[in-house]
Amino acid sequence: MSDAILLSVDEGLARLTLNRPSRLNAFNAELAYAWRDATAEVTSRDDVRAILLDAAGPAFCAGGDVIEMSMTMGSGDDITALAEVINAGIRSLTGSAVPVVAAAHGTTAGGGLGILLCSDYAVVGARSKLGSLYANIGLTPDLSVSAQLARAIGQRRALQLVLQDRLLTSQEAVEWGLVAEAVDGADAAAEADLVRARAEEVARFWLAGAAAAYGQAKRLVRSQPERTFVEQLSEEARSIGAAMETPDAQARIAAFAAASTKKAV
Repeated sequence: MSDAILLSVDEGLARLTLNRPSRLNAFNAELAYAWRDATAEVTSRDDVRAILLDAAGPAFCAGGDVIEMSMTMGSGDDITALAEVINAGIRSLTGSAVPVVAAAHGTTAGGGLGILLCSDYAVVGARSKLGSLYANIGLTPDLSVSAQLARAIGQRRALQLVLQDRLLTSQEAVEWGLVAEAVDGADAAAEADLVRARAEEVARFWLAGAAAAYGQAKRLVRSQPERTFVEQLSEEARSIGAAMETPDAQARIAAFAAASTKKAV
């Protein structure tokens, strides 16, 4: 695995760390391929039941490394091909039945928004800023921003973000539903540590509970646009029936029934 992505797995929790801090974790070819490979690995491992996505340095992700790409990419086709490599990793995370929490301290911009939107629960810092900014350099959204942003915050707000030179504050990002929560720290470094710690708390909560059920709930919600309403009802019915057969559900239902009986006596 390339050092551009750090990967570790501990007691069911996989941690993926974007590791180009000097470039604000902007994607170049090395990071793109490392991202594709790391996300494929963690979503295919039986010992991974939750994923934490974070980043080294002062920012979460500044999107694509436009300066490096302008020097190394010969054509628009090269950019398209590299975006498709990153898209493979996006599909791995969003299509998996493993819940993902993001610790997105600092700035998230451009394609970094798409990386953030791969998470199912996002924590940012009080100092964090989030925005599109593609048009500032004459480019259009990629890395799932046009696919996921409107689903997350609604079409009108998504258009406000991609059609303006605007960075949301952490408070606005929470109010818009782009992220779940923001935490405050004494300074930027302390805040980044607190963001990571809070994200890990969320992941450990999943691991301590019915991790498989959380994962299937994530899958149902994420995959819903692929189905009609009637098809989604059928998939829900199939999924809850399959869950009912698992040892985890049977044990939890038995414990619930026993506790309810005890209260009634």
